[in-house]
Amino acid sequence: MLQLLERIVNIDSGSYQKTGVDKVGEILIREFEQLGFIAEVHEVVDRGNNIVLKHKEATTPSVLLIGHIDTVFPAGTVQKRPFTIVGDQAKGPGVFDMKASHVMTLYSLKYLISQNNDAYKNVLIIINTDEEIGSISSRELIEATAKTVKHVLIMEPADVDGNVVIGRKGGGKFFLKLYGISAHSGVAPEKGASAIQELALKIVQLHELTKLEGIHVNVGLVSGGQSVNTIAPYAEAGIDLRFETQEQGEFAQLKILEICNCAENPNIRIEISGGITRPAWKTEGSKSNLFFLIKEAASELNLELVTKYSGGGSDGNFTGNIGIPTVDGLGPRGGNAHQEDEFVIVSSLSERGQLLVKALDRLSK
Repeated sequence: MLQLLERIVNIDSGSYQKTGVDKVGEILIREFEQLGFIAEVHEVVDRGNNIVLKHKEATTPSVLLIGHIDTVFPAGTVQKRPFTIVGDQAKGPGVFDMKASHVMTLYSLKYLISQNNDAYKNVLIIINTDEEIGSISSRELIEATAKTVKHVLIMEPADVDGNVVIGRKGGGKFFLKLYGISAHSGVAPEKGASAIQELALKIVQLHELTKLEGIHVNVGLVSGGQSVNTIAPYAEAGIDLRFETQEQGEFAQLKILEICNCAENPNIRIEISGGITRPAWKTEGSKSNLFFLIKEAASELNLELVTKYSGGGSDGNFTGNIGIPTVDGLGPRGGNAHQEDEFVIVSSLSERGQLLVKALDRLSK
């Protein structure tokens, strides 16, 4: 198990590194094929290929497992800090988010097969390759496949306490470009139009939207200017939007566009792109029955499951939003995703793997 984890962690597979992402995918395909699974590869030109796995003995699976193999780390990260184990922690780029989940899933299905438990026939698996950048190429596949099943288990990792996720904020990303007029800031400032000044005004207005209920706006990236003594002819910004309900998200999007499309200085030209990338997801009513079934499975293992609502997005936003009962965060425990000190708790691969086995067994009866 750990040898496979080391092998795939030690491959740079950032979302834009197609060669590395596909290499990880090919390794996992071979491992699943040894268990009798058949891979359907959905080719993507400029990103990693998305993969759907189904056992050769399966007919109409009712459970969909989803996990991604792309990471947020640039090429060369593995060389700087390859896979290591320190005590009960495994470290390395993407080890927690979420390569350990794929290894755990593989070995859980291997166990079911070894026990002649037919639950493995009731499973579809999607391995997607662009979750970290919004699942641009895989969303359609995810939503279409989810509509063919009764339950979705998102194999994103759990936090250190092992909490599972039954709702996530929706999100959007916007990209703002401002074009001004350059001028010497000492000799003829009146001839210029500062793109940076205009952007500064926009940032204040955008952050004011966070005062609205259920909405959070963050201008997380800014750049611009030509030199310190030049009226800035150009500036740009990246804007992150989070919201609790779809109605809040749509309203916030309108306000962002309204703010950004109206220049205080008529000599400034503005371009804005982007929009909502993930819908909001909240589990309500009968859809929570899936969680209670998994909670009962956890009780058999003397594990206590606690639910949480997350501000971060995942592919669970898509499946939950279209009404398919979804539980997220079923992977191994760990922490510090997207950071240099990212880690997964090694012993939790067995612990959470047993939970997955129990859950799949219950969902297949």
